[in-house]
Amino acid sequence: MKNLFLFCRSGYEKDCAAEIQQRAAELNVGGFVKTNVNDAYVIYQCFEEDGADTLAKELALSSLIFTRQMFAAGEMLSDLPEQDRVSPIVATLSELSKCGELRVETPDTNEAKELSAFCRKFTVPLRQGLKKSGALLGAENDRRPIIHVCFIGIR
Repeated sequence: MKNLFLFCRSGYEKDCAAEIQQRAAELNVGGFVKTNVNDAYVIYQCFEEDGADTLAKELALSSLIFTRQMFAAGEMLSDLPEQDRVSPIVATLSELSKCGELRVETPDTNEAKELSAFCRKFTVPLRQGLKKSGALLGAENDRRPIIHVCFIGIR
């Protein structure tokens, strides 16, 4: 995957961005940062298609000061249809298989927390769609990769 998604505390985006740029450079993974003040997340977009996978494997979360959580991510989806948000997400994740867990999350901001109720309700149909597609196992398995779906807003 090309994007590394990093959660941080709101207000620490610049510090998180500087840290990931330095660490990525140490690992010879070129890219650039996408972030906004007080969004509580940073995206490091790698130049190489598998750059984020490399960073996620090589960087221990405990070695990063400003990052609370990170995961390799595909392209951001926008303008999902209100009637069926599940299908485009399942289609985007079709390359994955036999993942052990699904996490539907938001950044840690007051605005994003307003999405928490939506995320709880959305998790069940998304989980069912991912199981049907084969991307997610029928039962949780902590030895398999985790599918992270992060909502930063809904329209």
